[in-house]
Amino acid sequence: KVGWYNAVLPPAFHLPYPDDTLAFVVLSTPSMFEKALKPFVNKERLKIIRDPVDQCVSHHLSRVKEKFPDQKVDVIFDYEILPSRKPKFLAQTAAHVAGAAYYYQRKDVKLDPWGKKKMYGVCIHPKYGGWFAIRGLLLFPDTQVLFLEQPAPVDCVSTEEKRIELLEQFNFHWQDGRYRDIIEVKERYSEEQKAYFATPPVERFKLLGL
Repeated sequence: KVGWYNAVLPPAFHLPYPDDTLAFVVLSTPSMFEKALKPFVNKERLKIIRDPVDQCVSHHLSRVKEKFPDQKVDVIFDYEILPSRKPKFLAQTAAHVAGAAYYYQRKDVKLDPWGKKKMYGVCIHPKYGGWFAIRGLLLFPDTQVLFLEQPAPVDCVSTEEKRIELLEQFNFHWQDGRYRDIIEVKERYSEEQKAYFATPPVERFKLLGL
């Protein structure tokens, strides 16, 4: 429910919908690269002008909208920003309140060792660890779900030591991706996908043969 999200954020970040409005958080799993991105690039080669991943996600979510011709469906993508430069929605908070992935933050560590350092939080999925991404939000403004029960996200990094390790790896060594394996994972990115995301965006077109 939109209300679960709005309840944990200051008004500046609220989504402008009634509390009982139905919303879905859209995640991409590790196999997205092979199952969605590569076929999309092969098919739409000449139409890809921005970021191939963003365009691929947009393509698939617009197809979801087509499945509901009688309903209004609003889509917000993870990369969209407001004129104020604020993101249109806070993806990690949305994933947490929807029960999709646990958003580990500084406040989840009892004895905080970081003093005045700025520490960013990170979502971990119980099956994919850090090998996934939050891609967008699907909102159904005409659908009010009064009795929907809020699922708690799975707390899969449950010890203090592991949480400290996770936040330090994410904040200080995020490039090496070790934070993604903070738990035992069922699936991770292929070598090709790792190479793709490790390449500066400007050079990714070459990798895809565009």
